[in-house]
Amino acid sequence: MTSRQLASVLGALLFLAGCAIQPVAMTKPEAPCACPVCPVCPAVAPPKPPAKPLQEARWEEVKGWNDDNLAEAHSALLASCGVLVKQPVWRTVCEEARALPAENAALRAFFEARFRPWRVVNPDESREGLVTGYYEPLLRGNRERSKSFAHAIYGVPDDLLVVDLGELYPELKNFRLRGRLDGRRVVPYWSRAELTPQAPALAGKALLWVADPIELFFLQVQGSGRVELADGRRVRVGYADQNGHPYQSIGRWLVEKGELKLEQASMPGIQAWARANPKRLSELLNANPSFVFFRELPDNGGGPLGALGVPLTPGRSIAVDPRTVPLGAPVFLSTTQPLSEQPLQRLVMAQDSGGAIKGAVRADFFWGFGAEAGAQAGRMRQRGEMWVLLPAAHVPNSAAK
Repeated sequence: MTSRQLASVLGALLFLAGCAIQPVAMTKPEAPCACPVCPVCPAVAPPKPPAKPLQEARWEEVKGWNDDNLAEAHSALLASCGVLVKQPVWRTVCEEARALPAENAALRAFFEARFRPWRVVNPDESREGLVTGYYEPLLRGNRERSKSFAHAIYGVPDDLLVVDLGELYPELKNFRLRGRLDGRRVVPYWSRAELTPQAPALAGKALLWVADPIELFFLQVQGSGRVELADGRRVRVGYADQNGHPYQSIGRWLVEKGELKLEQASMPGIQAWARANPKRLSELLNANPSFVFFRELPDNGGGPLGALGVPLTPGRSIAVDPRTVPLGAPVFLSTTQPLSEQPLQRLVMAQDSGGAIKGAVRADFFWGFGAEAGAQAGRMRQRGEMWVLLPAAHVPNSAAK
């Protein structure tokens, strides 16, 4: 069977089975909810970008532009340029950026001379959107299973079929279907409840074993993390694939069951409930049929790899919807600190994407590694505005003047 025929068969069968087509992601798993642990996640299709989501703007309209220390974004800019320099429209500005010192005044003059700001707008022409946060967690683990480390981080199973729909339908570029063979039939892949440790599909696929199943669950939500072994060494793991089932909020499940109040359904609240109710843990986790598979990654000394293929920079990298914001592009983000009115206005790089990041004015702010970053990410659900900074000679097709 050719890939085109298989795509057609998978499309028909998985659509009939209610399996959603989901976008490709590298670091972050596919989750349709803007906040993975939020109890209320509307079951609606992701918003379509407006016909002209980028509107030409002036530098004086970019809120907070003159107050940011651009030198702190210099390394993230160079990381983006490592990829963007291959595109003719970016080549000159990236070569100039490489020669610049990491100095605030020089970078501000460079951007104002070589770039133009484009305001990002929503389909209804509104200018504000949702800004959430994510991070890279640390878990305790081991190479071998034991009583203390009994929960596996799994690699991609051999029977998972992945079909790139862009080969058959160009308008579905970057979208994939997932399934498995049952005899001669193609059916949806196993759900989380079916992927028990005894499942044949997972045999021999354990990469590492960790101590805490609820922390493992949130590792799947974040899409990347590190595991600390008994000898102090740390192993980095990153998103490899997913079982094709849509994400369902376990926070919402707890609220609907009357186990938590709405305001308690945060990451710490869910973790506390899980540890107080160990006999119901499987019931809780299986409320979300989505399951993420990982791969081991080399420790590059920096952040995890984003969808652009470069390490993310804490506080200077964001995940975006690439339908509106080009991956790698500088973006000026104007929002507020988590649970605060204190401004958070800074130059960031669009270096990642994810299934939950859909819409024009929509960003996921990368806080970095560890517990403190996790606390900030878990609290962040702010309103914000965005300006994409593009080379002055470049007028994007999605722009309106």
